[in-house]
Amino acid sequence: MAISEEQVRHVALLARLKLTDEQVASLGEDLNSILGHIDTIQQLDLEGVEPTAHALDVVNETRADEVRPGLPRELALRNAPEATPDAFVIPRIVGGGDGA
Repeated sequence: MAISEEQVRHVALLARLKLTDEQVASLGEDLNSILGHIDTIQQLDLEGVEPTAHALDVVNETRADEVRPGLPRELALRNAPEATPDAFVIPRIVGGGDGA
């Protein structure tokens, strides 16, 4: 199955791409090459082959959830531009400016 110049232009339009005539010709060749590879793959006998999403089994490796000492509050607040004894002070970013 070959892709026509008109189809390349239609796909470019859908993708909001402005292509020159040379780009249309080049992309047409590239897409036809890709379609040729797909035709080759479709000719393979895959009877009994399980479909897979990954070539290897995917396993999530997570570390144990253990309590560890955190950063002391004083050290965390030391370089803050503005802070109270207990927290960082940040500019208000939510609200209508009426104090609510």
